[in-house]
Amino acid sequence: MLTFTPEQLEQIGCAVLEHADSPADLAQLVVHSLVQSNLLGHDSHGILRLIPYIGWVRAGHIKPAARAVIAHRFGAMAIVDGQSGWGQPAAQLAATTAIELAEQFGIGAVTITNGSHLGRLGAYTETMARAGCIGMAMANIGPGVAPFGGKARMMGTNPMAYSVPRAPGQNPILLDFATSGIAEGKVMVARDKGVEVPPGNIIDKDGNASVDPNDYFGGGALLPFGLHKGYGLSLMCELIGGALSGRGTALDPGFGGRNGTLMMAMKVDAFTPLDHYIEQVEQMYGAIKASPPKPGVDAVLMPGDPEYATRAYRLEHGIQIPERTWEDIQALARELGAA
Repeated sequence: MLTFTPEQLEQIGCAVLEHADSPADLAQLVVHSLVQSNLLGHDSHGILRLIPYIGWVRAGHIKPAARAVIAHRFGAMAIVDGQSGWGQPAAQLAATTAIELAEQFGIGAVTITNGSHLGRLGAYTETMARAGCIGMAMANIGPGVAPFGGKARMMGTNPMAYSVPRAPGQNPILLDFATSGIAEGKVMVARDKGVEVPPGNIIDKDGNASVDPNDYFGGGALLPFGLHKGYGLSLMCELIGGALSGRGTALDPGFGGRNGTLMMAMKVDAFTPLDHYIEQVEQMYGAIKASPPKPGVDAVLMPGDPEYATRAYRLEHGIQIPERTWEDIQALARELGAA
């Protein structure tokens, strides 16, 4: 494992994207999103994503200079057209637009069409929570997950995210999860580290249970979490995030693995006074955190706690990157002329 500062990774990432014909401001936004994912411990959505991103640019799936626009507004709803550019700028525009609509109407719903991989979904609901809104989002992506009882790749890892505001100076409560047992990126990380994935998360091409990440990349599939429950949630991401946005489902010809996304912001004080709401949030947060842990557990955690703790640690000690991932990024940089 090699250790980098966030600033080093951002410098490296921006050099790669700019040499792939991305304007500097868009490159910075995309790479900042990736490195923030590394800081939070979600290495599956971190700097290693440069490798598939450049592959999508070369294949024509991403236009690195394209800029997202608001294509349509209708009351409290809007459509962001990513114009096949980077996913993160389109998602940022969708989140800020949802907040603006919520300020005006109490609620704002925004879909993203023609978008690319938008990174860690929870980053955008966190933005909504910090603006005094409850944030919700769901997205679909290319097929990699078998349905409950099946063995073929039919759905994406299809994340969902929710955030609620807390008292001033406190991090929002943030729930962000893939509807598969683990995200595809975590299988990539395991492969690069040369370690197994936890049991119950992947099957090989014949439908047999496996812990070897290479079996997934050899034609296997991820499994939904919680058996039929994760499967059902994943299906809803396809039909709401994917189909409603106009991006389509993972099984549509030409889907291309890019996200179809729905984001929603609800202005808390359009429903109940913000101070009263936050008082209830803090009361529940404190009670759960103070509740006794079961044997073998140090403390009861709230959603987002592990990520915020990891960010504090990695800001002090650096971000570790597997040597294989670093070698792949170096090779990519050389190919692009970004020494």
